[in-house]
Amino acid sequence: MTDFVMPVLGADMEAATLVAWHRQPGDRVHRGDTIAEVDTDKGVIDVEAFTSGVLERILVPVGTKVRVGTVMATIREEGTAVAAAPPETGEWRSPAAVKPPSALPTAAPAFAAGGRLRMSPAARRRARELGVDPAQVSATGSGGAITRQDVEQAAAAASTEVGGARVERMRQAIAAAMSRSNREIPHYYLETTIDLHRSIAWLAATNADRPVEKRLLPGVLLLKATAVALRDVPELNAVWDGGRVVHREQVHLGVAISLRGGGLVVLALHDTASRPVDVLMESLRDLTIRARTGRMKSSELADSTLTVTSLGDRGVDAVFGVIYPPQVALVGFGRIRERPWADAGELHVRPTVTATLAADHRASDGHRGGLYLDAIDRLLQEPEKL
Repeated sequence: MTDFVMPVLGADMEAATLVAWHRQPGDRVHRGDTIAEVDTDKGVIDVEAFTSGVLERILVPVGTKVRVGTVMATIREEGTAVAAAPPETGEWRSPAAVKPPSALPTAAPAFAAGGRLRMSPAARRRARELGVDPAQVSATGSGGAITRQDVEQAAAAASTEVGGARVERMRQAIAAAMSRSNREIPHYYLETTIDLHRSIAWLAATNADRPVEKRLLPGVLLLKATAVALRDVPELNAVWDGGRVVHREQVHLGVAISLRGGGLVVLALHDTASRPVDVLMESLRDLTIRARTGRMKSSELADSTLTVTSLGDRGVDAVFGVIYPPQVALVGFGRIRERPWADAGELHVRPTVTATLAADHRASDGHRGGLYLDAIDRLLQEPEKL
């Protein structure tokens, strides 16, 4: 029997609110399947199974605020005996599709003061889908009836209010994590400028015959080079855990993504070093879209081994980041800009980018950090090999 627990979904996260179950007891689940949804400061997160088997029991009802590490359900692996059935609790067994508790009205009377609410079956069905209490909806239909449009407008208004509150909570969570980082991590910083003319030329040739939606962006080469360079300096692909450095075998780069409503999230781009750049480009687009539409997965929030941040699209030449705990390093990239560049005694104008490294002195030193930035530079001079 395996416990399905509330995972850690970010530095300093302590709890999240369970808003939906996607499986019922007796359902077969596979590793990677979304079993539940939880509401966090970053949005509604899909929580995935980390083992395969049969969902045995659901132990936490929808609407509960759950602390990290709490057992939410149990999964019976193949070949193990069936446990005694839990008490019947229809609310717990139902794979509820509801809005986060913070989005729901506090009152939910079944009837208005003057009798049963007037609303069409379509409007009533839409209210159930959106988690809207009809008694809190302003009616605009004939004779005071609630229309489907009334329901959707009420849901949109609630979503706006919740979104504003979530951004505020996200800023508070970011502040707490960054304060912890500055307080606990002995940072050191390094900077270098990289000539990108070979990378830009290779991208232009590669993209020449591709449709716009399939073209590679310079950022994907920066990510791939950052990941592959960790093979030369593996001590930067690690986390600080229990007072010691714990090295990771796989490279899951954390990509800092700004959100349209404010704030940012860091999501893991899995197996960054071993995947072709075409696949990474597709994954990066998917990651960005889902982050900005609130459809993130728990593994993407928990697996990052080194974070990359870039403010180049905001016109910033260099970014000196703060390490995201419990990681031990962060790489920053500025905008790609043309600069005078001396090469073999000749002066050229070349596209360049400033790369910075923020690293934890408990895990590495400046010599190793310098080798790492040099490895990124070297890899970007041979983009066809990435």
